Amino acid sequence: MSHPTPDLLLTGGRVYTVDPDRPWAEAIAVSGGRIVAVGSDAELAGLAGPGTEVRDLDGAFVMPGLVDVHNHHYFSGKEELFELAVPIGADLDGIIEAVREYAAGLPEGAWVTGAPWASDRLNDVNTAEALARLDEAAGGRPVVLTDDSHHNRWANTAAMRLGGVEAGQEGVALDGAGRPTGVLFEAAGIPVARAQEAAGGLTAEQVRRACARGVEILNSFGVTAFQDAGVSTQILEALRALDTAGGLNAWTVSSMLINDDIFGFETIGEDLVFGGEQYRTRHHRPDFVKIFLDGVPPTRTGAFLEPYLPDDLHGAHFCGETLLSPDELLGWLRRMAEAGISAKIHCTGDASVHAVLNAVEALRAEGFTETRYQVAHGQFVHPDDIPRFAELGVSADISPFIWVPGPIVDAIREVLPADRAERIQPNRALLDAGAVVAGGSDWPVSPSPDAWEGIHGLVTREDPSGKYPGTLWPEQAITLEEAIAAFTIGGAEAMGLADETGSLEAGKSADFVLLDRDPFAHPENELARTRVLETWFAGRRVYQRD
Repeated sequence: MSHPTPDLLLTGGRVYTVDPDRPWAEAIAVSGGRIVAVGSDAELAGLAGPGTEVRDLDGAFVMPGLVDVHNHHYFSGKEELFELAVPIGADLDGIIEAVREYAAGLPEGAWVTGAPWASDRLNDVNTAEALARLDEAAGGRPVVLTDDSHHNRWANTAAMRLGGVEAGQEGVALDGAGRPTGVLFEAAGIPVARAQEAAGGLTAEQVRRACARGVEILNSFGVTAFQDAGVSTQILEALRALDTAGGLNAWTVSSMLINDDIFGFETIGEDLVFGGEQYRTRHHRPDFVKIFLDGVPPTRTGAFLEPYLPDDLHGAHFCGETLLSPDELLGWLRRMAEAGISAKIHCTGDASVHAVLNAVEALRAEGFTETRYQVAHGQFVHPDDIPRFAELGVSADISPFIWVPGPIVDAIREVLPADRAERIQPNRALLDAGAVVAGGSDWPVSPSPDAWEGIHGLVTREDPSGKYPGTLWPEQAITLEEAIAAFTIGGAEAMGLADETGSLEAGKSADFVLLDRDPFAHPENELARTRVLETWFAGRRVYQRD
């Protein structure tokens, strides 16, 4: 077989291709940003021409660029460039001090916005006394801080006043005396977010800078393809502009929001999703919508088939509820399928997962076979529903970063019976049933988009940081090969990019990373120590570690 003369020839590597037909190689030839050949040094030795750059990898480990099927790259870039970064795991004193220092550098009346406060600090911040401390630290400025789930906010008195938040409104937490504490669950925080936006949101250039910075950080962790799990028209335009200017260094799939304005975006639903096509470019694909079907278990907004633990507010038989009825869900998915648009659906409880599978089953029966569906998070799945993922062509978008032992799992244990709280993320069962399992970070809900933390959690079922002991349902551990596949070809398949990326094969985009080690040659409990030395996208090096 003849090959074009490559621009670049990498030789002498330990190349893990994630191609089941040929998982290992030594050399890769690249021309025009595409892979033209993968094989042994001997097989590719004759391809080099006078203009070919030949690089000896000297045994370095090479693998496909990593694929992150679920993140919020814009928010991560925005938080780094334009907001307060609350120290990870900060206690109440740490949160207050961070606000005090940040506010001191702002003009009088300017908003203090930031994230994340940890879910397991809810009881600490949810008091009138804590609110008074937040007010004092801000020096009269309005404050709104988002938690690590990015579903809930803590606002001070000035921010609640500007947002029109009052006691008695749904989702507004109260202390024993009936006074707002500033904790705003789910949609209760939207008026504050909109008040902050009205006071002076980011310019189009700042949105582009935030998106570019988010992609730059992703590249530094080896990510060359990702799906943003909730975009606005401003983000869509920023991605279009970046790619048109040659500055979008990753395959990007956008998920346009249908039914939840929790992010504070002005435009969602029909006005957003039917206008997405105008933002399509070579590397940006507005191919998905995003539906929030429930909330999160710690705030009892996840929808379950069996009840939560009883409490004074909800009683003994409360299971939560989906945000859309079955007919509404099916209606939206059908309209999107008719337009050729796929869907990512946020589900945390097993009842919401069940509802999605029922809707997709109906659509498949109607002949909609091409559209893709992702259950996002889906950490709780009824055993009877596990085989339905493969049967219906529904991908499992998992986030092992946040479903290993840690603050969020500890918060779940407070609201669910112990035997159910421990049965999170049945990845082994899903793979055994033939489902596509795709790895996502949910960054910045997770502190970083480092796929090796997720891979570590998938293989060991332990907290990669070592801060939280124990394992979570260890019977659901998967192999290193399977975990790498989840963060490469699995994600690419779920996003509709498997023809472009996700494995090192001739014809695909030259997206690959060089690592500081061979992960197969190190103990499983050291996987999170793996570091990316170089990231290449479309045949260009877009990151090199200092």
